[in-house]
Amino acid sequence: MERADAAHNRARILEAAALLFAERPPQDVTMDDIAKKAGVGRGTLYRRYPDRASIAVALLDDHERELQERLLRGDPPLGPGAPPAERLAAFYAAMVRLLEDHSHLVLGSEVGRSRFETGAYGFWRAHVRTLLSAAGTPGPDALVEVLLAPLAPEVYGYQRRVLGLSPEQIARALARLARMLDR
Repeated sequence: MERADAAHNRARILEAAALLFAERPPQDVTMDDIAKKAGVGRGTLYRRYPDRASIAVALLDDHERELQERLLRGDPPLGPGAPPAERLAAFYAAMVRLLEDHSHLVLGSEVGRSRFETGAYGFWRAHVRTLLSAAGTPGPDALVEVLLAPLAPEVYGYQRRVLGLSPEQIARALARLARMLDR
């Protein structure tokens, strides 16, 4: 069980990091910035969180768990009971909402190849692979990352900021991609 002072420090760290990540790009936020804003020492910060990415992962955790629960037990088409292509389109739409609301955190948690090492990515990968298998797609492992690539936060950010696409346009394009499972 977590000590009361440790729980208080954790909450202060996460609150400070959330504020800083919302103000500027995560790569521009230093661990010192977070410690100062939280009013904790660097040792306290580093004992719990070794880097910015681990803080972003902690901030994202609740949002990702809620989506995972809806994928496992929610109503169709996001949850079980819909055809694979419909479920993939619903997954894409839910991920677009997650990215729209929390892209700064996702970008902060997915640095380089660390994207592939997060628990959430493993869950998304297993979900998409299951949908591909259910659709009878031969060699599903070769397609999983291809289907998840459009959800990379830097791709989403590029589409939003540089190309000027709306979340709805991105979700519709991904739904067209998902419908290819029906072929």
